[in-house]
Amino acid sequence: MSKILWKSLLVTPALLGTALAVSTPAISAETAAPESEALSAEVLAVESEASVVEVAELEPVVEPIAEVEAPIELSQVPVEQPVPAAAPANTTTSVDSLEQIMEYSNEGNVNSINQVTSISQLSDVQPTDWAFQALQSLVERYGVIAGYPDGTYRGNRAMTRYEFAAGLNAALDRVNELIAAGLAEAVTREDLATLQRLQEEFAAELATLRGRVDALEARTAELEANQFSTTTKLRGETIFAVAGVIDEDEAFDDQITFGYRARLNFDTSFTGEDRLRTRFQVRNIQNFDSDPVGFSFSGDSEGDFELDDLAYTFPLGERVEIAIAANGYDVDDFVASTISPLDSSGQGSISDFGFPRQYAFNAGGGAGAGAIIQLTDNLSLDGGYVADDAANPDAGAGLFNGPYSAIGQLTWLSDAFDAAVTYVHSYSPDFGADNAAANTYGGQVNFRLIPGVEIGGGIAYTDIAGVPGDAESWSYQGTLAFPDLGGEGNLLGILAGVPTYTAVPGTDIETSFLAEAFYRYRLTDNISITPGVIWIEDPFGDDSDSTIIGALRTTFTF
Repeated sequence: MSKILWKSLLVTPALLGTALAVSTPAISAETAAPESEALSAEVLAVESEASVVEVAELEPVVEPIAEVEAPIELSQVPVEQPVPAAAPANTTTSVDSLEQIMEYSNEGNVNSINQVTSISQLSDVQPTDWAFQALQSLVERYGVIAGYPDGTYRGNRAMTRYEFAAGLNAALDRVNELIAAGLAEAVTREDLATLQRLQEEFAAELATLRGRVDALEARTAELEANQFSTTTKLRGETIFAVAGVIDEDEAFDDQITFGYRARLNFDTSFTGEDRLRTRFQVRNIQNFDSDPVGFSFSGDSEGDFELDDLAYTFPLGERVEIAIAANGYDVDDFVASTISPLDSSGQGSISDFGFPRQYAFNAGGGAGAGAIIQLTDNLSLDGGYVADDAANPDAGAGLFNGPYSAIGQLTWLSDAFDAAVTYVHSYSPDFGADNAAANTYGGQVNFRLIPGVEIGGGIAYTDIAGVPGDAESWSYQGTLAFPDLGGEGNLLGILAGVPTYTAVPGTDIETSFLAEAFYRYRLTDNISITPGVIWIEDPFGDDSDSTIIGALRTTFTF
């Protein structure tokens, strides 16, 4: 009996190790009764060192550990502290075996760190991934441009899975092109196998991309089927204006008014550099009787849409732009700029005084032609001719024998300041005689002192020949602008000066004075509101009382 017991003690460690290696049930207090007291003591010692580790739960490692993005450290795996217990002698061999098994178990433990078993689990595809390197090789071998607008394949940065799928799709298209062109021998079997594996790995992303492309193609087809024109763009502007006036001497019974103006611009381009503009306009905004200057957006079409502008502009070489107008052009439409930052009927000054006066004394608008010749990057020579009644074949009318205006201007535009010197020659019986002609000389400047502050002004002198006494007309103004004040797109504008007045030798006339302040506030990219106040001292030059006008303009652009 003693020999049997002794032999049992000798083979027990070997039996225990063998049992653990083939995944026997977990070692615990509930294990089968030992054959001897020595065996029970050894099991107790093992439980003290390893706590409740269940060897039976070990799973085989499916993927190489190298695929895990962050290295797994054994210290990250929680292990319960051993319960102090007296370990019997001769148990060193068994405990070492269990520690090795636990260490192996911890390397594959998925409870502390989730192991990545497929590339589909990655949100980004890293340059070190097999899929990334495989696609990069295909891109370089077959000349595929994958994923970036500048035509480069950046092989040193991660991609999202959808970016990767876009590159893979390009590679597939390129290989299909080679096969369809009878160049199948240019594609190796290894590359075809690689593409097949990549397709399987990114099947979901490829399907999503193709679905999105199909949806975009459907929407594009719908837009093409319903669009107005492939060459024409519609731009529009609508103005609502409320205005009231205070006439100090109450010579006029002006009332509070509410008017409107709507413009539709159809801009057509045939080459991408030219423009055919067709503008239709309807408006009903009338001036007050006590205001000789008027609003910048006033006019009355009696509720009907009318053809306002019809003109074609195109480049002639790199430094010349030609304009041919069939209707609605004025002399200022033939110049590069009128210089004043307040000159805009929809976004600038409320009164028409924001429009420099050197362009106002003309024979009216109509048909004509002109050119802007760019002498340098900043300097241009502008000129044009326009006839007021060009379509009328009657005597005293037509393109050259009726009322007309011609303009020549030297324009300087730069970041620091803008300037222009202008000459306008006009002929019209409206000047007060059958053969009256007017020569207008003017200048306009605008300085950008600091960001957000602009100061400028202009002067205009007109010599009118053919009327009794050869009358002279003068006007001058000063402007102050604060662009983007209080927000991008806003504008605070102030202007003051003497509106156009005519002096005839031997007569005595008083000059009027106008001052205006307005603030354009941009509500959205397409809506702005502009409150403004206009004060006119002695508006008619006859020593009359002042006129005060308040207005609120709302402008919609689309």
